[in-house]
Amino acid sequence: MGEFDYVIAGGGAAGCVLAARLSEDPSTRVLVLEAGRPDRFWDVFVQMPAGFAFMIGSRFYDWRYESEPEPFMHGRRIAHARGKLLGGSSSINAMNFQRGNPLDYERWAADPGMESWSFADCLPYFKLMETCMEGADAWRGGSGPLKVERGPADNVLARAMFDAVQEAGYWLTTDVNGYRQEGFSGFDRNIYRGRRLSASRAYLHPVRRRPNLEVRCRTMVTRLLVEAGRARGVEVVRHRRAETIRAREVILCGGAINTPQLLQLSGIGNASELQRVGVRPLHDLPGVGENLQDHLETYVQYRSKLPVSKAPAMDLRNRPRVGAEWLLLRRGPGATNHFESGGFIRSNEEVEYPNLMFHFLPLAIRVDGSRPPGHGYQGHIGPMYSDARGSVKIRSTDPRVHPALRFNYLSTEQDRREWVEAIRCARDILTQPAFEPYDGGELAPGPAVETDEEIIDWVARDAETGLHPSCTAKMGVGEDAVVDPATMRVHGIEGLRVVDASAMPYITNANIYAAVVMLAEKAADLIRGNTPLAPLPQEYYRHRPDRAGSAAGGSGASSAG
Repeated sequence: MGEFDYVIAGGGAAGCVLAARLSEDPSTRVLVLEAGRPDRFWDVFVQMPAGFAFMIGSRFYDWRYESEPEPFMHGRRIAHARGKLLGGSSSINAMNFQRGNPLDYERWAADPGMESWSFADCLPYFKLMETCMEGADAWRGGSGPLKVERGPADNVLARAMFDAVQEAGYWLTTDVNGYRQEGFSGFDRNIYRGRRLSASRAYLHPVRRRPNLEVRCRTMVTRLLVEAGRARGVEVVRHRRAETIRAREVILCGGAINTPQLLQLSGIGNASELQRVGVRPLHDLPGVGENLQDHLETYVQYRSKLPVSKAPAMDLRNRPRVGAEWLLLRRGPGATNHFESGGFIRSNEEVEYPNLMFHFLPLAIRVDGSRPPGHGYQGHIGPMYSDARGSVKIRSTDPRVHPALRFNYLSTEQDRREWVEAIRCARDILTQPAFEPYDGGELAPGPAVETDEEIIDWVARDAETGLHPSCTAKMGVGEDAVVDPATMRVHGIEGLRVVDASAMPYITNANIYAAVVMLAEKAADLIRGNTPLAPLPQEYYRHRPDRAGSAAGGSGASSAG
């Protein structure tokens, strides 16, 4: 087969974007290696938006990672779903599309060497990647591969939520991905004409017939080939047969868990720790696998006195009708993710920009599909900027053995304080007069959980991951950095780049999928040697315009007064 120009290790969101962009040059040979299965067009669970609850936890769709016992969570192991198919987690996630706050990217840009990752620098790539079905404007794109639909949020309970948040002193916003993130609105989703629009469907499948692009599924990359300080290819296992693939450049797109795992298996990481596991160090890079960040979230649930929730659609006896309506008409309860509305708020007046994300569901249900009997509704909430930091570390030289994941949830004073505030904010919203006709009593955490200590104890026993692991091979130029922000190259290794959620220096205050796609779009230009798109210094809302830049630790974006 000869040598490829680019081998992309991982067919998730970033890998799909890079495959499409790098193969635009017909003289460039691109190979995508995905350890999971193909995302078949006929697979109902993948294509039906409401099917995500069936895939999470399934060995056919989910790698089923779990954390080490979390010391501040009563020793619980927290399950972490990761997509086990083409498209990665974009093929099994809840399809929420949120960029994060502009000040997130000002925080990125405030770090040394990260000046080119400000919001003004990222905005043109956010616009490039999307087609906003509500219409393009100064903040939103109109001709990109990702078609983004707004949740209708037309259920009577959703309308009550919009009234309740205003009664609680919050406001509505027209677009959480536009001028003002803070506030409540219908949420954007990666759903188009009743189908999930994953990164694979948006970017990769339209170009699969390019003669210079090859995609191999069920192919696990087991080690990087590094010779004289340069990546020369990868070793893989496919159908139980080992193979060596040579490449001019290797790009890691395995995500915040698999990318540091592969680096460590290949001898790139903390040298002393690698030696203890039995790996011969090739390059001492202590930041690999460190700085792990995530969102911890939970459910504040209420029983509904009136039969107005979406609960009947979840009943076993109604599923054939729901499935048939989706198959024949692409509409009905199967054509939505049910996360149709919500908002971003500050938990106290000292916070510069939203540190809580609130999803509203006209249904009381957990992400695995379990739910209490009868009608109900809930707020899905959690802090977005925990200062807890964890790690990803291999425990074996066998690439099939999952690494040790330590998130250290609830380990800091800030984290615990903001969790108390989060639960109190959710309760405040869900007990406003607008909900009085429906409020049948709190199901979770329940009236017995009231003090700060009781709230933290309940969160420790009940909370789940928001499935946003990130930052384990961070961009930067400091001693803890792994990736060069100007080239996406791994520090100290030629021919090796990282483009995925692990390269983020800090987690954003929202679902991270949109940020990862943006990062990959910009990285494609950096890899090809193209001049990056010109910055767009567009105005955006600031809670305190007189303190511009203080929340991010720097300046660089326009203030909206």
